[in-house]
Amino acid sequence: MRVLKFALMGAVFLLSGCGYNTLQTQDEAVRAAWSEVLSQYQRRADLIPNLVETVKGFAAQEQAVLLGVTEARARTGSIQLTPEMLENPEAMRNFQQAQGELTQALKSLFAVTENYPELKSDQNFRELQAQLEGTENRITVARQRYIQAVQAYNSTVRSFPTNLTAMLFKHQVKPGFTVENEAAISTPPQVSFGN
Repeated sequence: MRVLKFALMGAVFLLSGCGYNTLQTQDEAVRAAWSEVLSQYQRRADLIPNLVETVKGFAAQEQAVLLGVTEARARTGSIQLTPEMLENPEAMRNFQQAQGELTQALKSLFAVTENYPELKSDQNFRELQAQLEGTENRITVARQRYIQAVQAYNSTVRSFPTNLTAMLFKHQVKPGFTVENEAAISTPPQVSFGN
């Protein structure tokens, strides 16, 4: 009986330091952070049709830019990245690429609006632009939180002795946000008026 009691206490002691609960907690934190990123992307996608319609009334000749924004929004809507797919680096890369294209299209749209003072003074446009700018800030914060959650999780998965538990329960390193072409994102968008 005593041996069983000591064996049970020893097992409890060993399991308490295995990191299983930490892995579960951090995995949930990564999933929650990713859900926040998706929520902010959805907010941005929901605001874009209203912005495009407002701009259409003022800038009919800028159809190419408006079409680019609409197409980029459609591409982002067609690529869904659920928390279960966070383990797939290719799916993450495709999702990030589509979101990056939408960001660039929006930058082009805002650059075009500089040529329309009456548009910039329109109350609806100003409100939508402010909401989109705020949403872009929210996306940045949500991405930062996701990156921090992934960093904490990945550190735990790679650290001894938790890495043994991670291997046993098939917990793998999660991909973070990456930038494919740093030079491309540091260059401002080019706007052409078809001259």
